[in-house]
Amino acid sequence: MDTSERQIATVVAEGRQVLQKTPDVFRALLEGLGDEWTRAHEGPDTWSPFDVVGHLIDGELHDWLPRINTIVAGDPAATFEPFDRFRHLTANAGASLDELLDRFASLRRDNLAKLDALALGEDAMRLEARHPEFGPVTMEQLVATWVAHDLGHIAQTVRVMAKRYQAAVGPWRAYLPILDA
Repeated sequence: MDTSERQIATVVAEGRQVLQKTPDVFRALLEGLGDEWTRAHEGPDTWSPFDVVGHLIDGELHDWLPRINTIVAGDPAATFEPFDRFRHLTANAGASLDELLDRFASLRRDNLAKLDALALGEDAMRLEARHPEFGPVTMEQLVATWVAHDLGHIAQTVRVMAKRYQAAVGPWRAYLPILDA
């Protein structure tokens, strides 16, 4: 196995570990907290932790697996459907955070089972389709993006929560760069 094949195998195997844990991370961070934590945001046109979980659900429904299936179909000229990054803001308006956490966990579990059933090998990881903005992308890039996307939203959620205490920490703010990120 050459270096690039090892890298591809690592992206999939290690990435899947993160994807599997993400719903539990959000549940551990948010379950049982009041709205002051879960509905807080960084200002106009920013997302609260509640919104982030809704966005992750929307990705499970309309982004990751549909795009993986487009690539698996084998037509490198096939173009992904554009993803509405804000659809979740109206779709989850009446839901509770507990409902969203449960739905996210269920959808992620189902999507990982579907991903496993595809048994994507190294050749599949090199298959391409077209992103409407970026042009040709590979399966490996899509899977790696799925993982980085999860981690980015975990960081976003923690940052939003930490900023609630931006003023309260007093002089320790100098040692807490998350408060100014």
